[in-house]
Amino acid sequence: MLIVCPACASEYRIDAERVGTGGRSVRCAACRETWFISADEVVAAMFDEMAGDEEPAAPPPPEPPPPAEEPAPRPASARPVKRGKPKRPARRLSPALAACLVLAAALPLALLGRVTVVRAMPQTAGLFARIGLPVNLRGIDLADVAAFQVAADGSNPARLVVEGDLVAVARERVAVPPIEVEVRDAEGQPLYRWSVPGPRPALEPGERARFKASLSAPPEKGRRIEVRFSDAAQAETGASESR
Repeated sequence: MLIVCPACASEYRIDAERVGTGGRSVRCAACRETWFISADEVVAAMFDEMAGDEEPAAPPPPEPPPPAEEPAPRPASARPVKRGKPKRPARRLSPALAACLVLAAALPLALLGRVTVVRAMPQTAGLFARIGLPVNLRGIDLADVAAFQVAADGSNPARLVVEGDLVAVARERVAVPPIEVEVRDAEGQPLYRWSVPGPRPALEPGERARFKASLSAPPEKGRRIEVRFSDAAQAETGASESR
């Protein structure tokens, strides 16, 4: 009789007498599926075989091993062979791209530690200032700087008065350096420069102090005033006021 696996449709031919009239469980060798051959299926197969005997005999096909214990699997050559995709060779970064990646990774660290960078390389202070991140190594800001002239009064000549606030932005007490004032012409060329001492020797964190500087008989061509700390060797914070 011919039996067919209900899971993978593998076909096997076995002797109906080996199954018996009570039925029998068999297992597919291809997919390991187990199913039960009922007595009705055995009887129907026997009737089919009897009817087939009345017709001209055909050469019987070779019988596979009985599937009582385990049917023989199909030849392995019939199964399709799966081939993996060929691996692509790893791409190497160009030196320029690698340098850009290193710079992009190092830039946030440089911005966070820009005070340390400027202390080590003072020439970088201008670079940070251009991108809107000035570095203040002194811990003091110049704020609300104003310049005005006082007219002559009798024997007193005309005076140029410059004043503003010093604001401590450091987290600790900082010393107040001398303040330098420079008068420039319309083209920005320096005409006169002088220094005045700070209003206090030191400032506490967040403290403000008002400074004032005056110059008798200022240059007639003066058009701009620049105020900064007198030690120009360090990174400085300045403010300017046009006349």
